[in-house]
Amino acid sequence: MILKNLIEFLDIYKKKDPAARTYFEILLCYPGVHSIILHRISNKIWKLNIKILARFISHFSRFITGIEIHPGVKIGKKLFIDHGMGIVIGETTVIGNNVTLYQGVTLGGITDMQKKRHPTISDNVTIGAGAKILGPVIIGKNAKIGANSVVTKNIPPNTTVVGIPARILGTNSVDGADI
Repeated sequence: MILKNLIEFLDIYKKKDPAARTYFEILLCYPGVHSIILHRISNKIWKLNIKILARFISHFSRFITGIEIHPGVKIGKKLFIDHGMGIVIGETTVIGNNVTLYQGVTLGGITDMQKKRHPTISDNVTIGAGAKILGPVIIGKNAKIGANSVVTKNIPPNTTVVGIPARILGTNSVDGADI
């Protein structure tokens, strides 16, 4: 079961990254893979209410990968982190299934209050390099966020947004490709 899940996880990288050659290379050399594996461990420990150990594992992961994922983050299946350096994902973020994040993405908060203060990313979303999604916004299914965009409002499903502040560029077909 564990081996099957690991192979399914590595398949995501093999399918989405044309530079990926072998499972061994992906497992050994991809910081996105390392950060997700370490997050899964720290998240389980976080849920056991051993917060300091969970935070330490998260901190160690950031040190070796350049990707910061708070141990409280909820991540669905098939998260693909390409390159990843500089990614920051805040504590109350929720990430759906089949999401793609490129380097420098921030899923951050805009308040220090103890409440839901980070984004919710729905299924099949792609977030371009350097994009900043701030606050408790919801990014709809199949949305695409352009590189360096700044999102502070909800984004409807099946749309592409770009710019600062982000504005709708167009709609996406059901398979996620631009129309």
